[in-house]
Order: sequence, then C-alpha cells, then structure tokens
Amino acid sequence: MTKKVNIMTGSDSNAQYINQAVAVKIKEHRKQLKLSLDALAKKAGISKGMLVEVEKGTANPSIATLCKLSAALGVSVADIVNVASKPAINVIAEDDIPILWNGEHGGYAKLLAGTAGPDMIELWRWEMKPSENFESAAHPHGTFELFHVEAGILTLNIDGEETELYKGQSAIVKTDVPHSYSNHADCDLIFTMTVAELHR
Repeated sequence: MTKKVNIMTGSDSNAQYINQAVAVKIKEHRKQLKLSLDALAKKAGISKGMLVEVEKGTANPSIATLCKLSAALGVSVADIVNVASKPAINVIAEDDIPILWNGEHGGYAKLLAGTAGPDMIELWRWEMKPSENFESAAHPHGTFELFHVEAGILTLNIDGEETELYKGQSAIVKTDVPHSYSNHADCDLIFTMTVAELHR
C-alpha cells in the first residue's frame, strides 16, 4: 500500500530551513502583489488556514500546495525554496539543495536547481524505494517533463495509462494531466527529471 507524503519531512534542520524559506518568500511575494491572505488563498485554491500556517513557517505543505501557491504568485517553486537561478551563474551548495518529498520507506526527491517563474524549468533527482509512489494533479496546460532512469524501473501513470521506463531509458511526457511516479520493482529506483512549464 502506498500513500501521499508531504514535503519537508527529512531531517529536522532541512525541514526547518525549507519551512522558513517558504514562509519568508510567500509573504514577500504576496505583499509585493498587494494580495490579502484571503485573496491569495482563493487564487491558489487552498484554505486561508493553510496559508496562514505556511507564512508562519509551521505548515508542512505538499508539493501540490507549493505548486498552487507559486502559480498564484506568478513565480516558480524554485523561487520559493531559494534554489532559483540568478544572472550569469548561481552555484547551489549541496547543503542548500532541498529535499521536497520523502517516501514512506526512505526514498526522497531533491529539487537540484530551477529557474525563476512564471516560466520555469526545474531539475529534480528522485530515489524511490520498492512500493513507493508519488501522485500529482495536472500541471498547467503545456507542461512537460523529461525523465532519465539511472537505476531500477520507473512506472509512469499518465492520466490512467501506465508505461515502464528501464535503466538507461529516457522519456518526454506531457504532464498537464493527473500523473504519478511509482517503483513497483523489488530494487531501488533512481531517476532524474526536468519539469518545463512555459507560458506562451
């Protein structure tokens, strides 16, 4: 049996770092746009209570919640967790790369780097233990993701249709529909993923 797991459930120091970064950035962007808590919550499609907890740094929002907030603010998730690129070059130290998902058996996903929004490209590295699963709602129209499997077997479910990717294989997938990543094999799964959300 698999379950959805919220982000920021890694080490206490990593979780606290991300919580505070998210709290500061969300509040900054909301004030720049002169949005009230009620207005942003409604625009993002989340409860005002959740938004208040996020801005206080006490929430444990899912990746989906961060995606909704970033879209409502016109920025990228990378902007919010402080790994967005800056002019010329922005080197991100290993200790500053956030873990944004933890599986129930020890797997995790790191947002390695990302560009500033609203057009955004993100680079992720996932490690999933056997039987772990991550489900995502549809991304904005036109979003696509690039996958490359380094080890194991990645099962992609794209709007109800399953495809298996084996070690060494890559794929380009439209993810503006509900989708999930799963490890149904009995060995560890490691894959890299790039998300491209371009507003044309």
